[in-house]
Amino acid sequence: MIGWGIFPIFAILAALVGVVGSVAALRGKDKSRVTTVAMWSATALLALFVVGLWITLGRPPMRTMGETRVWYSLFLFASGAFTYQRWGYSWVPAFATMLATVFMVINCLKPEIHDATLMPALQSVWFIPHVAVYMFSYALLGCATLLSVYSLFGRQGVDDAVQGLLYGGVAFLTVGMLTGALWAKQAWGDYWSWDAKESWAAATWLLYLLAIHLLRLKRGSRGLICAVIVVAFLSLQMCWYGVNYLPSAKQSVHVYNR
Repeated sequence: MIGWGIFPIFAILAALVGVVGSVAALRGKDKSRVTTVAMWSATALLALFVVGLWITLGRPPMRTMGETRVWYSLFLFASGAFTYQRWGYSWVPAFATMLATVFMVINCLKPEIHDATLMPALQSVWFIPHVAVYMFSYALLGCATLLSVYSLFGRQGVDDAVQGLLYGGVAFLTVGMLTGALWAKQAWGDYWSWDAKESWAAATWLLYLLAIHLLRLKRGSRGLICAVIVVAFLSLQMCWYGVNYLPSAKQSVHVYNR
């Protein structure tokens, strides 16, 4: 049985493996096979925990913020591995490992354990794909934000990577919104209700579309494009967990851990 009690073991192993891959990337001149294996191994470790937790709980571990943080950490390792393999930025594995470790430490300190039951609204075929593709898009867009900021320091050849990650991230973000709308129709009778979370989701999506537009048409300075991407990522944070701290969250249909 895999539960929150042994999560620190998986977290420590994933972090250590990620550190090994990060050091290999920073010390190597070319793409390091050690880094690739290490980053995907860290991904696999967290994936193993997720599968085990899923079996233990008897439901998809996607209900609470603690559970979604595990998914985000998993996808951070995966997106870091992909970005390193595809574009060879030696510092990306270190950043992905550092950020994933921060989220894992938060989970060790505050796992947000709840009972195994799912409220009727979450017992939908759209629940799993909606959360999974959202978490993956968040990881890709996090990497895109980092690379965009990196480009401000005069780093050449970064724009293609930023654009590629934005395309992938926004594509998955769009799929997440569509599956969320279908889920909402099934659960509450309406595709869209414009509550706080949905409003921030729409704002985030539009901001990322603006960033893609500016990049593709080569309009605006590098600083302007970076600013739009950073603002979009901050909006994404509000969409993910920031709205939970707003007074309007008490009436939101998107709060499931109470």
